[in-house]
Amino acid sequence: MIRQKTQVAIIGAGPSGLLLGQLLHKQGIDNVVLERVSAEYVLGRIRAGVVEQGFSDLMEEAGVADRMKAEGEIHHAVEIASYGEVHSIDLSGLTDGKVVTVYGQTEITHDLMNARDASGQKTVYETIDVQPQDIKTDNPFVTYSVDGQLYSLECDYIAGCDGFHGICRPSIPDGVLKEYEKIYPFGWLGLLSDTPPVNFELIYIKHERGFALCSKRSETRSRYYLEVPVDEKVENWSDDRFWEELKRRLPAESAERLVTGPALEKSIAPLRSFVAEPMQYGKMFLVGDAVHIVPPTGAKGLNLAASDVSTLYRILTKVYKENRIDLIPKYSEICLRRVWHGVRFSWWMTSMLHSFDESEIEGRIRSSELSFFLKEEAGRRVLAQQYVGLPYEDVE
Repeated sequence: MIRQKTQVAIIGAGPSGLLLGQLLHKQGIDNVVLERVSAEYVLGRIRAGVVEQGFSDLMEEAGVADRMKAEGEIHHAVEIASYGEVHSIDLSGLTDGKVVTVYGQTEITHDLMNARDASGQKTVYETIDVQPQDIKTDNPFVTYSVDGQLYSLECDYIAGCDGFHGICRPSIPDGVLKEYEKIYPFGWLGLLSDTPPVNFELIYIKHERGFALCSKRSETRSRYYLEVPVDEKVENWSDDRFWEELKRRLPAESAERLVTGPALEKSIAPLRSFVAEPMQYGKMFLVGDAVHIVPPTGAKGLNLAASDVSTLYRILTKVYKENRIDLIPKYSEICLRRVWHGVRFSWWMTSMLHSFDESEIEGRIRSSELSFFLKEEAGRRVLAQQYVGLPYEDVE
């Protein structure tokens, strides 16, 4: 066994793990990132592209925001169409100037990988049998294998940034975590195409045939979604069938502008809400999808991971620079306050815009509630404040 040592072992080289590593490096805190798949595989993941104001600020603090500022699209509004009637939510006007930025997760990951390469910090890809060890002691370590060679990485702290199916959360003993989960009866059929977006602003669509979303990655690349039954098969959806169904759900003017083309990627994502508490155990901290999952309806998944990263980075900075070990137990409680806000907002957006098997009175109540949030300024303000992202909580 080859023994190694670092200050923070980060498991997972997605955007949350790489962003945490970059922020710690800027503070002179040594870290190693371990990833089970290749860098190419990580970059091939097609994920969210709506970045909250707080996440944008955090990228700038990490010194990796130049390309996002140059190429990302600033959005001051978002549109919600309810049965063909389009409502524009003035994000910046309702939130004292806050905005969201459309910039693909793949691009964020690429920027962070380039920054890590330039920093000289170590990243190990295609690791096997990664396992956090002794996480409840003062001397935790992580074991892993590469090319048949076993390694032991000694560290002060472990950051579990390895996603919902990763090893970190299952490494916590039974009975410690309390898990909350809701499975939705539908999924999102997504199609990526090199076609101009149908609209500059994102359009969330409530329709009697089901929910739809018009999103984008750039002025030449579009991402569209359709609500489908949870057991639907992507093989049942030709490109032509997808475009025809999307046109049926779009507002009339948008349907006329829609430009179709071959799918670059097509997949179905099931929807769930999931939270595990607490978000830490001993010297290990859980970050992002490793500990919470939300439906993509409110664009909160990646953004909640970023707020976890912000909290953990600020705590560890104070630990190493000011010996503030009293802050370590506060990570979970600080993060969970914001996480539950994001879970609630994502659940609410999903509930308001999707189709459910419900009684007539429940449907009328749901429509009335959505009408209030779209037509009344007080409702639009609440929606806008949560869409751009609630402030990050200070670590003191």
